[in-house]
Amino acid sequence: MPVPLPDTTDLLPPPQADEVFVTSRAVVTAVQGPRGLTDLQHHVFSAHVVAMTGVHVNPDYLEPIGPAEFAEAMRYRDEGFRSRMIQTMLLLALIIDPLPEEIVDRIHRYAYELSIDDDMIRVAQEQCRGARRLVGADFTRAGYGGNLGISEPTGPAAADTNSELWSEANDPGLVARWAALEHLPASTLGRRMWEFYRARGFQYPGSPGSASPYLSQHDWIHVIADYGSTVESEIEVFGLISRANDNPSGFALLAMVLSLFESGSLPEVAIFAQDAGYLTRNARHMGIRLADAMYRGAIIGAKFGGHDLMQVDWLSHADRDVYDVRRMLGIPPKSPASIRAGSIGPWVPGGISSYQLGSGRTMAESLGIEYTAYGATA
Repeated sequence: MPVPLPDTTDLLPPPQADEVFVTSRAVVTAVQGPRGLTDLQHHVFSAHVVAMTGVHVNPDYLEPIGPAEFAEAMRYRDEGFRSRMIQTMLLLALIIDPLPEEIVDRIHRYAYELSIDDDMIRVAQEQCRGARRLVGADFTRAGYGGNLGISEPTGPAAADTNSELWSEANDPGLVARWAALEHLPASTLGRRMWEFYRARGFQYPGSPGSASPYLSQHDWIHVIADYGSTVESEIEVFGLISRANDNPSGFALLAMVLSLFESGSLPEVAIFAQDAGYLTRNARHMGIRLADAMYRGAIIGAKFGGHDLMQVDWLSHADRDVYDVRRMLGIPPKSPASIRAGSIGPWVPGGISSYQLGSGRTMAESLGIEYTAYGATA
């Protein structure tokens, strides 16, 4: 019998260590295989728990807890809290390739007992059954399919991407607003955004061959949150964006990215093709980086009202100092652990891809100006 959602809207305090261990037991029970967690799951989970709660948990020593017992322990937790538990399970499930259907069914039983109906479970179930294109259509229907914003299509299939997903109708007025960012003071968000685009050879939204204004929204987060523009940094950006959004549907962004760049289970969706294994290649470090990004997103969600960062009119904040915008959002600095794990900004060595460097040089040559990457190197 499902445990109903509480009638009260009173907020409970953050979970203490004993409750953290209960939720951890449930997550691990839901997503582990016959031999326990995979190495990648272990690192992502461990980093996620300590980043979000400050509690260190070793998943190898957790006792199982079933859906009904866990739901009873969550009786006084609201829908938002319960949904985050299911999303944590799904996060760890979506980095398994192939994703066993029994794990998805297990997560569904936890959601049922918690009185949570999460559309992402249906998406994961469709992945299990091989309905890849249906999953892509589902994301498109939710507004995150053709609109997901990796800064530039890359890889072998780049030439075959659908230009309708990449471009929008010309908008000279919008182009002029972006071009004017060049003349803002050096420390402003807008000037830094202009440098981000110029270094990478990105066209302004509204110009021929450019990203749509929606796609460009996530680029502002690179500058605000101090993330580079490699795929590893993209994973961090979308981890932050997904966790900052109080609407659980924001999780679709991160699920899309993980499906493309880790499990490879969602091929040729949106504007780029799959390129799997980015977390697995350095599981411990990427686990720390993703967890820290999601923690920073959670703090933004708490302090900035849980808004969808992809819907904020960042151009209206372009003349503000970057540090002022960060204070507005309440974004904490990166953790020392994430920096040691390789989290980098857009203006340092490693903060840009070779492809983007080439595009930036090509743009500079076409404009007859000297190229600069503003400190970034591949």
